[in-house]
Amino acid sequence: MSVLSIQSHVAYGHVGNSSAVFALQRLGTEVWPVHTVQFSNHTGYGSWKGRVFDGASIDEVLEGIDERGVLGGCTAVLSGYLGSADIGQAVLGAVARVRAANPGAVYCCDPVIGDVGRGVFVRPGIEELLRDVVLPVADVLTPNHFELDLLAGTTTTSLAAVKDAVASVQERGPGTVLTTSLVTDDTPDDAVDLLASQDGRHWRIRTPKLGLSVNGAGDATAALFLAHWLPERSAADALAAATASVWGLLARTEEAGSREILLVAAQEELVRPGRTFEVEEV
Repeated sequence: MSVLSIQSHVAYGHVGNSSAVFALQRLGTEVWPVHTVQFSNHTGYGSWKGRVFDGASIDEVLEGIDERGVLGGCTAVLSGYLGSADIGQAVLGAVARVRAANPGAVYCCDPVIGDVGRGVFVRPGIEELLRDVVLPVADVLTPNHFELDLLAGTTTTSLAAVKDAVASVQERGPGTVLTTSLVTDDTPDDAVDLLASQDGRHWRIRTPKLGLSVNGAGDATAALFLAHWLPERSAADALAAATASVWGLLARTEEAGSREILLVAAQEELVRPGRTFEVEEV
């Protein structure tokens, strides 16, 4: 499998491509990373150095890859945070280019918009671009609970309402949806849920809540879910595998007191997670 991953890149730490690429490679997936930014570190530190690339830069790199005649071997396109509308259009152009070479290629979109407590943190227009333009093109979508509600135009507190929101999103494009950081009225205070939805069915995993907040976990989750989903197109199996790995990484990170995910030091969790969780069809 070969995945074209169009995301941000940091020299220090693990977010965007700096999180997704190694995780995919450790699973044996060939990755073609295209960076939308190159920063010294993620912006959560409050200061950073580097630059943002524009959509034309992304197009130029894709054109060069296309000239190698290899896009027909691209299995999937993965995208994350979109820093500007023109980068979003460049991602859509990349998806179209890949699908022209390989009609069976899929597009997995991690629709980064915001989160509970922080609200919407992307630039004006990005939320609308994702909802109205990008979402209908995606095959796989990996929003957190906050982002699912924004994309569906609703506020959900019950599992039934979440399932309705997922169905609303699926009607407009992606057949497979992974909802992360899910908290409903039946989620215990010491737990967090994830819900994978496909073909009218829903599977939930409940994991213990960890006492840390790090950047890049969502990027790793989207990449791992995609990698495990691609071979058999099983949302339930992908949910189980990705959740076990990411929870293991985060548990090891919490134990070490690290601000950055221990992606390399705890890489065994990517292939042989130390703990697994029950998948429940709901």
